[in-house]
Amino acid sequence: IPILSIGNFTLEYDNLKFVTAEGKTKMTKKEADLLKMLIENKNKIVERSRILERLWGENDYFMGRSMDVFISRLRKLIKSDSNLSIENIHGVGFRLNEAS
Repeated sequence: IPILSIGNFTLEYDNLKFVTAEGKTKMTKKEADLLKMLIENKNKIVERSRILERLWGENDYFMGRSMDVFISRLRKLIKSDSNLSIENIHGVGFRLNEAS
């Protein structure tokens, strides 16, 4: 899937670009993978363990801290669209919410 849309944004997955009305932001492969996973599961909870095992290869405390940094980066990217949010479901995982 080369292009995914969410809210006012587009993820050019193959080019590792996050596209907004203001322009394009280069992403790391892991940021793009994480955003793609959240978009594909929009409005559904994605378990921390599933994200860690799929994107980091293992589920441990240090990988979890690393993932939290990536989540905060993604939150900054989407913050200009008030209909989007990445919710932390304590002890479970994350949900990318898109208000309709």
